[in-house]
Amino acid sequence: MQITLLCVGKLKEDFLHLAQKEYLKRLQAYARLEVVEVREEPLPPATDTGAVEAVLQKEGEYLLQKIPENSYVIALDREGVMFSSEEFARFMHNLGLQGRSRLCFIIGGSAGLAGAVLSRAGMRLSFSRFTFPHQLMRIILLEQLYRAFKIMRGERYHR
Repeated sequence: MQITLLCVGKLKEDFLHLAQKEYLKRLQAYARLEVVEVREEPLPPATDTGAVEAVLQKEGEYLLQKIPENSYVIALDREGVMFSSEEFARFMHNLGLQGRSRLCFIIGGSAGLAGAVLSRAGMRLSFSRFTFPHQLMRIILLEQLYRAFKIMRGERYHR
């Protein structure tokens, strides 16, 4: 399986870099994984809804240009489908059975994702109704991907 994590912004904290590096190393045994970062636009005050929308549109353009060809796109969205870890593993397994071996997970910036990006997605995935920092969400996604592969192979980790 080829997985692309398409993310708005760069990791800023050393501990997040270390966590990403560790999970990318662990995932090597299960999939080819690539992290692609696009520019994060400066976010105006939340009261300026027109300017926030412009940021979403600009980041959305960056993201849409970087989606690998023939990818099944999964957008992380608080309003998306929620799974347990076991259900997520079954979902991933079923994608493979359907011949969808090239996946692209998209993590938006501080303002979320543009409507055009959400429309491009084959699925919207939520990890919680909570709002998480997008940099931390990247690590959570990597951990859940690793857990899903361990579950799919019946390997010990998720208990």
